[in-house]
Amino acid sequence: MEEIIGVLNDIVWSNALIVLCLGTGLYFSVRTRFLQVRHIKEMFRLLFDGKSSESGVSSFQALSMSLAGRVGTGNIAGVATAIAFGGPGAMFWMWMVAFLGASTAFVEATLAQIYKEKHLGQFRGGPAFYIERGLGVKWFAILFAVVSIISAGLLLPGVQANSVADGIQNAFNIDTWMSGVAVAVIFGAIVFGGVKRIAKFTEYVVPIMAIGYILIVLVIIAIDIEQLPGVISLVFKSAFNMEAGFGAVFGLAIQWGVKRGIYSNEAGQGTAPHIAAAANVSHPTKQGLVQSFSVYVDTLLVCSATGFMLLITGKYNVHNPGFGSGGASEFLYNGAQNVTVGPGFTQSAMDSVFPGFGSYFVAIALFFFAFTTILAYYYIAETNISYLTRNLKSPIYNHLLKLVMMLVIMYGSINQAKLAWNIGDLGVGLMAWFNIIAIILLQKPALAALKDYEKQRKEGKDPTFHPEDIGVTNAHIWNTINKKEKE
Repeated sequence: MEEIIGVLNDIVWSNALIVLCLGTGLYFSVRTRFLQVRHIKEMFRLLFDGKSSESGVSSFQALSMSLAGRVGTGNIAGVATAIAFGGPGAMFWMWMVAFLGASTAFVEATLAQIYKEKHLGQFRGGPAFYIERGLGVKWFAILFAVVSIISAGLLLPGVQANSVADGIQNAFNIDTWMSGVAVAVIFGAIVFGGVKRIAKFTEYVVPIMAIGYILIVLVIIAIDIEQLPGVISLVFKSAFNMEAGFGAVFGLAIQWGVKRGIYSNEAGQGTAPHIAAAANVSHPTKQGLVQSFSVYVDTLLVCSATGFMLLITGKYNVHNPGFGSGGASEFLYNGAQNVTVGPGFTQSAMDSVFPGFGSYFVAIALFFFAFTTILAYYYIAETNISYLTRNLKSPIYNHLLKLVMMLVIMYGSINQAKLAWNIGDLGVGLMAWFNIIAIILLQKPALAALKDYEKQRKEGKDPTFHPEDIGVTNAHIWNTINKKEKE
């Protein structure tokens, strides 16, 4: 099975996808006149704009839910994996994916808002919805929905559960199967309470866990702050093949940086738009800008914190791709001896500064990071089930999804880490291919919405969205929203 997954990954994660991700981000950055820079102040202002309603969640709750999906094992184990196989230069390419991807995140989130619908009393939306309504290609929409359910419901949760179980075993010596059962039970207790309970849980947990983790890492960086300039230089030199020691992984730095960057911040992947559509806002652009900001939080803050900590403490390994040929050594750099690639690097780095504390803290942080991501995956899979069953009133398919995901969590916790990550990569890659093609074809409404928003803000208004004013059709929900606002 591992060989089959590996072959499929090589096809999905070919250089074509890497070029597509970076190229799309650059293209949308230019088309939006680098909104990720121009509208930073507006992004902050919008974080607390909009209130939750019976149909949707607030902007901040949507941000927290999307960060729950973005901030996960990719920020702890994923960064370590990128450095292990791509060298320190992989961090630079993760930054590039975040900077350029912020514009991609804006487009997909704005489209999700424009073409959202209401199902069983809740706002629902995402790529499947905007592919059908915007592009008018229903078979493509159904295909994306099926792939998303398989990816978010079956493939991706196992990666998160595996990292949690691995981290807990490293710190507390608790068997992985026991961790898997515990995570599955807690997961069930929350998701059976519905979307509102997920939103409330993430609204409180995500900011606390992210801030707490960053603060601890900043303390570690501050202790050896004199090494930071050298580490930053190492990252840039390795990214552009100017560091002889890591020349063998130059090409892999780009590949792993982009792969782990997309896995971590999810820009263009097509997962975050599902959550963006749930927000109760007066204009789609508002949530587009909020989701653009969340990419920065994920990669430029949390991922960078992890990466700098690993490089400053030296607790990481860089694998030699030429190992086994001509007597080449296994590692180009071996600073974390006898430590498996993944959360173990981060735990070793923290333990080197705070002996006896680091492993425990990372295990706990990893639990919250990964657990909230699993909740986000559930919501994504549930949204696509809602798309496929929106003419049915029965919630039985959603209940079945909850039970299946509980089993996946338990299985993923005892699975081999390499296989779990490969399966997760396959899911991410498939969704990214379908979604990026869709938003390139359907960019016009999102760009028109941005222009409309900027015009209204310039006139001193709190922007409201009227699809017909910018030539957008099939966005029927906005007629209902505007009518309710007038009442």
